[in-house]
Amino acid sequence: MNFVSTGQGSAVLLIHGLFGNLDNLKSLGQTLETHHQVIRVDVPNHGLSEHWQQMDYPSLAHAMAGLLDELDIERAHIVGHSMGGKIAMATALTFPERIITMVAADIAPVAYEPRHDIVFAALKSLPLESHTDRRFALNHLITQGVDEATAQFLLKNLQRTDTGFRWKLNLNGLKDCYPHIIGWYNQSPNPSQVYAGPSLFIRGGDSNYVTSEHRAAIMSQFPAAQAKTLEGCGHWLHAQKPAIFNRIVSEFIDKHTE
Repeated sequence: MNFVSTGQGSAVLLIHGLFGNLDNLKSLGQTLETHHQVIRVDVPNHGLSEHWQQMDYPSLAHAMAGLLDELDIERAHIVGHSMGGKIAMATALTFPERIITMVAADIAPVAYEPRHDIVFAALKSLPLESHTDRRFALNHLITQGVDEATAQFLLKNLQRTDTGFRWKLNLNGLKDCYPHIIGWYNQSPNPSQVYAGPSLFIRGGDSNYVTSEHRAAIMSQFPAAQAKTLEGCGHWLHAQKPAIFNRIVSEFIDKHTE
């Protein structure tokens, strides 16, 4: 996996969400790197990381543990947003002895219904080779039903070529693996897998990704879980209220740093 490591101290692994890259949690990384070694990763099929045709949470958990091995890190804090939060949870459940604390931002350890059909359709219908104007690409996504803020975020994945653009992310691979991405351990979590260490679930007050219906699933897999709600923001809570989000995460990690 492609990654960037900054700072020194107790290790913190930061994992972005679907269609993102390692810069998504850069603000949090800058807050943490004054006291910690911060590793921001491009998840497989994203950014500059390798493309996988088979992508599920057990495989991603093993990839994160492999990265810790590569960096000679015995134990780390792990933080993820959305899909990245599921990767963080899967890593903590699969390798609890490697994880000091786990933070999941606006996601629960459950399977979700599809939410990105419009986005996938808009991205796949964008003519890449015949246009070199990002404004055209932006307008195309908007006319396909994607809101402007999301469209701007998605277009960070465009890379210019001699004749047009190409996607840095593996769009076809993500579409093929989407049932696993919105699922959870292939729909059948192992009930024996529990992470009893410190865990924090942060949800956006205006988001419906984490609700009271998810409490039982969270507590059964993360019995020491704490919860915070950031009012006045939705699923992109780390971008909408970065100062308070960064403070909550850094205080939680500092409290449990060895």
